[in-house]
Amino acid sequence: MAGLRREIAQQKPFASVEEEALLNLLRTADFVERAIQRRTRAWGITPTQYNVLRILRGAEREGLTCNAIGERMIAAEPDITRLLSRLKALKFVRQRRDPRDRRAIRTQITETGLELLRRMDPEIQRAPKEMLAHMSSAETGTLIRLLEKARQADAQPLSCEGKEAG
Repeated sequence: MAGLRREIAQQKPFASVEEEALLNLLRTADFVERAIQRRTRAWGITPTQYNVLRILRGAEREGLTCNAIGERMIAAEPDITRLLSRLKALKFVRQRRDPRDRRAIRTQITETGLELLRRMDPEIQRAPKEMLAHMSSAETGTLIRLLEKARQADAQPLSCEGKEAG
């Protein structure tokens, strides 16, 4: 019996090799997500919140609008507005109206948020090496190329309201 079929105790073969590939991808994504959750939990934030803080750190002083944050996120978040409100309540971000466009609200990371990232970075940066240590550099490179190729299907990003943008 194949690896995934054994892991999920499935007796019947998959309907297609494509189904098996996608289910393997979902199973692996869940494995990675749980491993990252275990690491971020110690600091009282979720992997999604960590992702937003990293995005905002890279945005420098200018900050970003809700839509710009959503476009840069690793995993689509249907309610970015609520996510940002939680980070604001934790004092990791601040928000202000854009002086050039009063309708737009820009979110910036605070010094408290930057300090949290500085403490988290060493632990989080070790995670990928630990999780993929059993793979060679060539295998990891192949994995990257195949995953990028799989994402070539045209998926629409989500807006701040949780609807597909576009």
